[in-house]
Order: sequence, then C-alpha cells, then structure tokens
Amino acid sequence: MKSIKLLLIFTLVVVTQLIFAQTDKQMRKYDSIKLARQKVQIDSLRKTVKGAPVVPFHDTLFYIYVRQGSFTPQRRAAAVAERINKLADDYSFSKDSLHVVSEEETTDIQYKDKLLLTVSDRDALWQKSTRDSFAAKLNIAIGNAVVRYQVEYGWKTLLKETLLALLVVVVVILLIYIIGRIFKWILKKLRSKKEKYIKGVKLNNYQILDPEQELSVLGGVINLIKWITVIVVIYLALPVMFAIFPFTRDISNQLINYFINPLKRIGIGIWDYVPNLITIIVLVVIFRYVLRFFQYLRNEIEKGVLKIPGFYADWANPTYQIVRVLTLAFMLIVIFPYMPGSDSPIFKGVSVFMGVLFTFGSAGALSNVVAGLVLTYMRAFKLGDRVQIGEVTGDIIEKTILVTRVQTIFNEVVSIPNSTVMSSHTKNYSSESQEKGLIIHTTVTIGYDAPWRQVHQLLIDAALDTELIEKEPIPYVYQTSLDDYYVSYRISAYTKMANKQASVYSALHQNIQDHFNKAGVEIMSPHYKALRDGNTTTIPADYLAKDYVPPAFQTQPRKAEK
Repeated sequence: MKSIKLLLIFTLVVVTQLIFAQTDKQMRKYDSIKLARQKVQIDSLRKTVKGAPVVPFHDTLFYIYVRQGSFTPQRRAAAVAERINKLADDYSFSKDSLHVVSEEETTDIQYKDKLLLTVSDRDALWQKSTRDSFAAKLNIAIGNAVVRYQVEYGWKTLLKETLLALLVVVVVILLIYIIGRIFKWILKKLRSKKEKYIKGVKLNNYQILDPEQELSVLGGVINLIKWITVIVVIYLALPVMFAIFPFTRDISNQLINYFINPLKRIGIGIWDYVPNLITIIVLVVIFRYVLRFFQYLRNEIEKGVLKIPGFYADWANPTYQIVRVLTLAFMLIVIFPYMPGSDSPIFKGVSVFMGVLFTFGSAGALSNVVAGLVLTYMRAFKLGDRVQIGEVTGDIIEKTILVTRVQTIFNEVVSIPNSTVMSSHTKNYSSESQEKGLIIHTTVTIGYDAPWRQVHQLLIDAALDTELIEKEPIPYVYQTSLDDYYVSYRISAYTKMANKQASVYSALHQNIQDHFNKAGVEIMSPHYKALRDGNTTTIPADYLAKDYVPPAFQTQPRKAEK
C-alpha cells in the first residue's frame, strides 16, 4: 500500500514537471514571438519617431522613445534629467554609488536608495540592445557626466578658467597694441619717403591727386585696414574666451556659427552646382578630344604623311589655330547656360558690356589680324627664313596673328605689325636657297694694269675656297664697269646657308685678300697706285719675296729728258 502511494506521488511530480516545462516552453516561444514583433514594429517607426533627449548639464546623454504608464517620453526625459542634475549638488558623489538593480520586468539604475531611471525591454529594443547591457551603459554614462560636470564647475576649475580668460584678454590687448605700433610705423615710414614714392596720381595730363592728397588717401586706407584687423582679432578672441567657461560655450558656438554658416552656404551652393559642373567637364573633355583630332591632322600634314591637293604643309598650323579658336568659341557658347549666374541680369549685362569693349578695343588690331591671315596663306615667309622687311633684315622667329618678329644679326628682336608687313616689300633669302641656292655677290675694283683673266681666276679660286659656298654651280665673275682708273669685277657664288650670309661674306672677303696678296695683285685705290712714285707696295710683307726692294723715285734731268 505504501509503495503504491509513493508511485502515485512520483507520477504526480513527473506529470507536474512536464506540464510546467511545456508551459515554460510555450511562454518562451510566446515571448520570443512577441519580442520579434516588437522589433519589427520599432524598426518601422525609427524613421518617423523622434526620441526625447535627456539633457542634464546642457549635454544630451541619451534618448527615450517609450512611454511608461502615464508618463510620455518627454516627461520621462525631463524627470530623469532633473534627477541627474540633483546628483551634481552632492559633492560626495562617487560613480561607485551608482548601481544597477535587475527586476523581473525592468532594470533600475539607483543612486544609494534613490531611483534615477527604469529601463524596460522596449527601451532596450530602441537602442538595439538588451535591457541589462543598455542599463549598464547608461549607468556608466550618467556617472561620467556627473563627475565631469563637478570637475568643470568646481571652484578650482573656475579659478583656472578665469585666469585663462584674463590671459586671453591680455593677449588681445597686446596684439591690438602691436597692430597699432606696426601701422603707426608704416604711416611714419610712408611720410618720410613721400618724396621718393608718392608722386601723385595723373591721368594723361590731368592731375587727379597731388602728393599730399595721395598721402592722405593712403593714410585713410591704412587706418581702415588697421581697424579691420583689430575688429577681426577681437572677434576671433571672443569665441576663444567664451569657450573657456562651460556656461558660455553656447555663445562661443553661436559666434563661430556666424562665421561658419556663410561658408556652409557657399559649400551647399558648390554642392548644388556639381551636376552643372559635371556637364561642363564632360563638354570640355569632348571638345578637348575634338581639338586633339584637329591637332593630329595638323601634325600629319606638317610631317607630309597626309597630303591634301592645293594645301601646303606650312598652312597646317595657322589653319589649326583658326579652327581651334572657332571650336573654343563654340564650346563657350555651349557651356554658357551651365555657368553659375548665367541667368542673372547682372551677368548678362556684364557680358554685353565686355562684348562692346572688345568690339571697340579690337578695331585697331583687326587690320593686323586680317593681314596676319593673308600673310599666312600668301606664304611670303616661314619661321627661320632670312628676310628683309622694309629696312629690317634678320630671321623670322615668330609669326602671330598680330605681329611678325624678326631677329637681326645683332640679336635685336624687331616686332613688326602685320599691317606694316603687308604694306612693305619683303625679300626672302631662304625660300629658294635649299633647292637652287642663294647667290651672294661682292664687287672689287682692280687697276687696268692687272690682267682681267688673272683677276677672274683669283676671284673664282677665292670663292671656291670659302666654306659654305657650293662648288656646283661654279662661281662666276662679271666685269660690271670700266671706269676712269679701274675695272669693277663682281664675283657671284651659290650658298644654301641663307641665314649665315654675314659669315659667308666675311670669309669670302678674307679669301679674296689672301689670293690677291699671294698673286701680287694689289686691291687698292688705282688713284693712289698711279701717283705713288717711290712708295712701298700695299701687299703685306708675309707675301713679298725676301729680296723685295721698295722702288726708288723715278727722276731724270731735263736735258736727258729732252
């Protein structure tokens, strides 16, 4: 009988445990389902629901999103902030006095025996955390906030902050004094050097400001800069000084915002302009590659790889420049609507004004531009050619749309307006020099006593011995005149170095002297030669024979003469 009772009791206990285990499992399943539903509901509300900030000591610690009983999140936040504020009045406060107490449904944060905050599961869900971990995090944050506030508002800290503020004031006063001294020194230096640097302001012959008036205007400008500098220093010092004290940091932030907000607006304007800027960049890239294509065609034509009938290679670059200007102008027209302020009436007015200025200002230069284009396609000369334009002789070193620059043999760079080039005659020494050769020529006068065939041969030999003179065609000599006392001989020879005419002429003249001296033929005034009875020859001694004796005077008695 006793064993049956024990069996019944054991069975009853087992059944009871099974019932409780099943119930607990169902409860856990229900709680997990409920928790999942709450998470989904809270996630859907995050974008629309704003939490109530808990703001003790002018600093937001955390947000409350859930009401508790009859207390809304705002009332809960205000109550919690008030309790935390009261902790700062307790100078025996220690973070260790804060502790977390876990209950069945909530977790409490207490200071000694005072309740500060109750954290529910829904509060933790809004923070994507568990109830106990969120409460522990809040416990640390509250303790740190109270300690930090007590340190910042303690009398030692306030004393240090006061001394630091006085130091800022002293530094500002010192800076203002230094600024005043610097600008005073500048004014004094300006007045002492006014005779040297201040001459007054003139417009043509009209005296706008005399030296005294100019000095007065400069003094006013310097004083204005000084006061602007002082105001900037004071303004920058105020946020620094207000930031020292915790209770005036809002003022410091506001002063800083007065400076930062315009910069923000500028930044926002730049950000809003980014789409148009991207459009402009894309257009610039497209036109850049179009210009590269034209540049490629120019290079191919200049190299002679691409040949177009009737189009010369030296036309490639100027034509490319014209096409480039037209392409850039078209690009500017396309980009103009995307430029900032293009729709502004002021911008349009300035554009019209600049167009009028350009029209009137370019009236004088237009003739040079047209002349430059005509000269380009006339092919009168190219870069590097030796030319003579009017009275200027030299090498072409630059051709622009407005001027042509010529470098003379004395390294003088002469800029000649293209309209002047068009109205002057131009000699081009280089255009045929490479194919046919440039004929250089010089004239010597020799007396009738020298055989003309010998003179011809001496001149030809001198030309052939001259460097940079071509051996073929052979140099030739013309007798250009038979004068009273001498014969004029002109030697002509071919050279392909048109840009080195001065060197060629100098070498030719040297060789003519050497060959004539070796042959004993004097190059001198025949007048003197005919009347120099008894004088030594003009041929240098190095070319004379060792037994050379100067001639004596030719004298005869009158009787013998008869």
